[in-house]
Amino acid sequence: MTSKSSWSSRTFAHFRRGGKLEPFRLLKQDAHNLRRRWVSDWTVFNQLVIASAVYVFFTNILPGITFASDLYVLTGKSWGTIEVVFSTGLCGVIFAVFSAQPLTILGVTGPFSVLAENLYELCNDSFKVPFLPVMAWSLIHSAWMHYLLAIFNAHDWTMQYVTDFSADIFSLLNSIIYFHKAAMELKRTHEQMPLDSFLYAMIGAIGTCLVAILLSTATKWKPLFGRVIRMGLSEYAAAISIILFIGIPYIGDLANLDHGRLAVQTSFRPTNPERDLFLVRFWELPVECVFIAIIPGAIITILFYFDHEISSIICTVERYGVKKPGGYAWDIALLGTTTALCGILGIPPANGLLPQAPLHSESLRHWVQAEQVASGAEESARAVGVVPRVYEQRYSHFAQAAMILVFVSPPFQQVLGLTPTSVLAGLFMFMGYQSLSVNPMLARFFHLLTPPSELPNLPLGVSWGGVHAYTVTQILVTVAIFVVTLTVAAPGFPLLIIILVPIRLCAMNRIWKRETLRFVDGWACREGKPEDDRSVGGDDRVDADGRRDLEHGEERGKTR
Repeated sequence: MTSKSSWSSRTFAHFRRGGKLEPFRLLKQDAHNLRRRWVSDWTVFNQLVIASAVYVFFTNILPGITFASDLYVLTGKSWGTIEVVFSTGLCGVIFAVFSAQPLTILGVTGPFSVLAENLYELCNDSFKVPFLPVMAWSLIHSAWMHYLLAIFNAHDWTMQYVTDFSADIFSLLNSIIYFHKAAMELKRTHEQMPLDSFLYAMIGAIGTCLVAILLSTATKWKPLFGRVIRMGLSEYAAAISIILFIGIPYIGDLANLDHGRLAVQTSFRPTNPERDLFLVRFWELPVECVFIAIIPGAIITILFYFDHEISSIICTVERYGVKKPGGYAWDIALLGTTTALCGILGIPPANGLLPQAPLHSESLRHWVQAEQVASGAEESARAVGVVPRVYEQRYSHFAQAAMILVFVSPPFQQVLGLTPTSVLAGLFMFMGYQSLSVNPMLARFFHLLTPPSELPNLPLGVSWGGVHAYTVTQILVTVAIFVVTLTVAAPGFPLLIIILVPIRLCAMNRIWKRETLRFVDGWACREGKPEDDRSVGGDDRVDADGRRDLEHGEERGKTR
């Protein structure tokens, strides 16, 4: 009886003031932070902000066009270019104005497109129900689930347990999905076009990717050109490559080839010819389907929550020198609102983008002179140093989203219609390359191929055998999850990524040495390692009165 009473006391303690599950605790804190920063966010405007807006515009709309091409084919024309552009621009404008962390860039992601494509197959082939009403209800269900996550402070009791093990696998999965979509785009070209057109499509795709990669290294071309030109070539590498290979098919005999191009609208209306308005008649769906839609709604919630939180964390890490307070719970609630809105409008929902969000912060980074205090055992010494800072403002996010929104108009839609699908395949390759190049797993994979005599020294207690086994495990797990995305179980793949969290914390420490795990892994959202002497989640101790132990503090993001 005593143990049952003790369990009840500990459970209810979490809901009391200061507890992890105290309703609206983080939302109140985030609302206060938003009021503190909102006005000042509109007082910063300069040349770097303008350049950042242009840069993010290209890196956001071009991948969006690529996903539109894929979704157009694999969702039975339910979604096309105009839907993806409309969603990216609309959600971007809303977040630029109302979010607690305006550095986080939104767009339609690769994992969601995989999920949507498989949900369409289930609706069309298995259940024989219309796709858009089912998707609308799925997104509406996802909205209230987002609200619950925000109300009950999900960030404090979920993301703090995620380690780089899961985050790196998720990043590698994104890379594989990008490369796979490029291959599928070229496969469709091979099936629909004559041989000469297909051969040029291969050249166009590979050329788009290689030219973008080459230009992205322009900052290292010194002494060629000037510093400004090198930076411009590097920052606009993808855009330059896209424009170049859009224009080449109009030159000479290439103009006579059959080039598959992006399908666009000639008016502001949905892609599906059976729809006249951006409004889904979701209320006409049978009741049983409304309840069944809770399942894909929960999967979308898990995917969006994980993706958006990681995107927000990565774009505000220590190397960017972010100073203003953010708000994870507020942004998750706002994401729920935009998700439901997209479902009702019949457009794909947007959420935080892993490649674009840190690129946004990177494009706004500058260096300033600052006083740094170095504390010694007996005295404090002041030294002047150069530290990184980011222009924390809303103009760059708002401007890039507004420019994207302009492309829903018919004249600008026609401009998008000039894009060959081969160029989009090349952009997928480039996106896969970008995502892969910053993944820590890449360096450890190269170590697998390095002779033992050439490998660097490791800390005491760490062996290359353990590191290699850890890396191979990550790769095999990623491949297994990707294989699942190719089956009827594809909509459930985000659940597999979440399951990796308890596996990492509860099982892997029984297989790998403590020193090895400390070397290769760490918390994804906060400082420290799971193998530190403190217990997992030890910074969230709650006393008998439900109050947080202030000695350990409350960490709401990881800095590096």
